[in-house]
Amino acid sequence: MIIKILGSGCKKCIALGENAKVAAAAAGKEAEIVKVTDFAEIAAYGVMSTPGLVVDEKVVSTGKVLSAEEIGRLL
Repeated sequence: MIIKILGSGCKKCIALGENAKVAAAAAGKEAEIVKVTDFAEIAAYGVMSTPGLVVDEKVVSTGKVLSAEEIGRLL
């Protein structure tokens, strides 16, 4: 599983990445966390509000920091 965090690297993006790590571990899933900071690449996903969360190339959240529990439900 590949989880991408789309954003500039701000505090919200970092928090979302940490929550994604916790959620994947809690779900017992092996996940690679990839940070995407290139705005052209972020826009290619159709994301206009960061942070964005992409799981296996599917955008599942934009513009908010999901909790580990919320991310776990999306995995």
